[in-house]
Amino acid sequence: MPMNLIHRKICSSEKWAATVEERLTPWLAQRELGDDVLEIGPGFGATTKVLLGVVPKLTVLEIDPASTELLRAKYGDRADVVEGSGAEMPFESGRFSAVVCFTMLHHVPTHQLQDAIFAEAARVLRPGGTYCGSDGQLNLRFRLLHIGDTMNVVDAGTFPARLAKAGFEQVDVQLEPKQLVIFSAVKPG
Repeated sequence: MPMNLIHRKICSSEKWAATVEERLTPWLAQRELGDDVLEIGPGFGATTKVLLGVVPKLTVLEIDPASTELLRAKYGDRADVVEGSGAEMPFESGRFSAVVCFTMLHHVPTHQLQDAIFAEAARVLRPGGTYCGSDGQLNLRFRLLHIGDTMNVVDAGTFPARLAKAGFEQVDVQLEPKQLVIFSAVKPG
């Protein structure tokens, strides 16, 4: 199961949405994402709501059918909401100026599928486009929140090499004090 009931309640709450907006807004202000952005795995849409305020065109790709319908109901008039897998994206090569994903990679069940997402992000990006985002790192609280969930944490130590193998350069991976990995990488131009 990708998310247990408690995890779903937290991630769908107004409190979580407010926290995401508070943390994500300044981070996005420091990045140039361009004119056509893809968000992978938005779940309940807290990050989507923030992105809609800062990017001119947004497409979201969500694998869960129920979440896809929720996103269409909430944001379908302002974003293109597509159901599908980040490991097999239904988009043409070189379409997007940026690809982003926030706190979803640990819900991808295998390293192979994560690597497929990285490769697909590189494929759908324009030359010079940015792939960036964040994901949680293992600690007791994070583990407890994910009891019964799919949880495959990205190793911050091996992450740069995995992104380089997917075809990215200018890879930057930082481990934040709150057990969060922040990353960015660029498709060669």
